[in-house]
Amino acid sequence: MAAANDNSPKRLMTRPEAAAYCGAGVATFTKWVEAGLLPPALVGLKRWDRLAIDAHLNKASGIGAEAEPEDEFDKWKRERDAAKAARRGTGH
Repeated sequence: MAAANDNSPKRLMTRPEAAAYCGAGVATFTKWVEAGLLPPALVGLKRWDRLAIDAHLNKASGIGAEAEPEDEFDKWKRERDAAKAARRGTGH
């Protein structure tokens, strides 16, 4: 357990704390969670994991994308979207 004078951020946060951590109001934070931009609360805890929030924000902003291997589904979607864009560009 962290010492009372430990200034490091808490790992688990309530909805208002997580919203404040993200620089958003509770309503906006809730919309971001519902849209999948941020992770849901941990099951049974009604708490958000700070590291999970950071990971979602990193992924959304492209930070660390080079370090994560692309999974087969994401590769398929990227290639499909590129093929669609190419077809639109050629008039098919």
